[in-house]
Amino acid sequence: MDAGSVNSSSHKKQSRCPLQEQFIQMKGSRENLDRFIPNRSAMDFDYAHFMLTEGRKEKENPAVSSPSRDAYRKVLAETFNMNRTRILAFKNKPPTPVEAIPDFSAAVHQSKPTKPRRHIPQTSERTLDAPDLVDDYYLNLLDWGSSNVLAIALGNTVYLWDASNGATSELVTLDEDSGPVTSVKWAPDGRHIAVGLNNSEVQLWDSTANKKLRNLRGGHTSRVGSLDWNNHILTTGGMDGQIFNNDVRVRAHIVETYSGHHQEVCGLKWSASGQQLASGGNDNLLHIWDRSAASSNSATQWLHRLEDHTAAVKALAWCPFQGNLLASGGGGGDRCIKFWNTHTGACLNSVDTGSQVCALLWNKNERELLSSHGFTQNQLTLWKYPSMVKMSELTGHTSRVLFMTQSPDGCTVASAAGDETLRFWNVFGTPEVAKPAPKANHEPFAHVNRIR
Repeated sequence: MDAGSVNSSSHKKQSRCPLQEQFIQMKGSRENLDRFIPNRSAMDFDYAHFMLTEGRKEKENPAVSSPSRDAYRKVLAETFNMNRTRILAFKNKPPTPVEAIPDFSAAVHQSKPTKPRRHIPQTSERTLDAPDLVDDYYLNLLDWGSSNVLAIALGNTVYLWDASNGATSELVTLDEDSGPVTSVKWAPDGRHIAVGLNNSEVQLWDSTANKKLRNLRGGHTSRVGSLDWNNHILTTGGMDGQIFNNDVRVRAHIVETYSGHHQEVCGLKWSASGQQLASGGNDNLLHIWDRSAASSNSATQWLHRLEDHTAAVKALAWCPFQGNLLASGGGGGDRCIKFWNTHTGACLNSVDTGSQVCALLWNKNERELLSSHGFTQNQLTLWKYPSMVKMSELTGHTSRVLFMTQSPDGCTVASAAGDETLRFWNVFGTPEVAKPAPKANHEPFAHVNRIR
């Protein structure tokens, strides 16, 4: 057995030898390729032999040399061109190629120039007086319609400011029994506007004709502080904690009821798809409601009941580039901006802003979020999403910035604060002009009938 094992091992050893030798030969060949190849035609072997032998003897025995002998050797070396210090001569450098290989990576890199950093003005571009603006965190008194007209409620009066020409007009002034105005919201058409009142009613107005169309009564029992539209459905939230879907086309306008809040509903926002409704209340609750599960016969059950905030939830904003992403902001006892996956109800991130979050707006053109705050700085903060790095802080208001809205093109933001001023900020920049689509190349012989 021992002899058999030795034979097998020796057999294996012999089988491995060729590969090892091939590796050594290949390695040696690679080393040979890396050497400098001497040019024999440029060498002087006699001079090289002399320098390696006789020259060393003269350096080792300096007594043999004398000044006259050194002078003679110098003249002799100049005569026979022996003043050389290089013994071995090597080939010249290879000639440079006529055309270098193009660097495609550099060309691709140059074709994509870096985008210049956007300048964000630190001061408002315009400031308007807003006397008698009610300093109430739970109301919603500012909105910018699709027809580029801004509506603001000041006390018992709703004013309209046309952004295209700066003209101001009065829509309605209520009596003391009905007022003050507690919420305003433009319909998607930019012509009709809903006005929530302190006496639990909601009025619908035609802004073009300056005419009231109807009153919505019979639902709420106290003031209506939040409104939002979903096509022809007007959703209203009141201090009574109730949320109603009102079909403004029919006489019996209440078509669905959402019951889940125990205190005032101060925030309402429909998603862009119109399938989900977010509601925030003074009970620190955030609800997500599914439109498809709404029922006209009984109160609709919420899809998600989110209890992470520790203060009133008023600031709500649906992400324009991700349909199931919702941002919410908490009041003075919470100070956090939270991000939610509304399909699963999971909290994706939470950022402590350090102050009361009054309103939130997404940038329609970039991945950015704008928040407005209360004490101590009363600032607007621009965040980069999703890193939530502060890009800029805009100051100018001297009281908490209660309301924010943005222009139809998404560039300008209007903010109203308890200091009774309305400020306009060019915070989101100018949208990029869409490049025209390239013309399709016409297929040759397109006019010729094809043979099928």
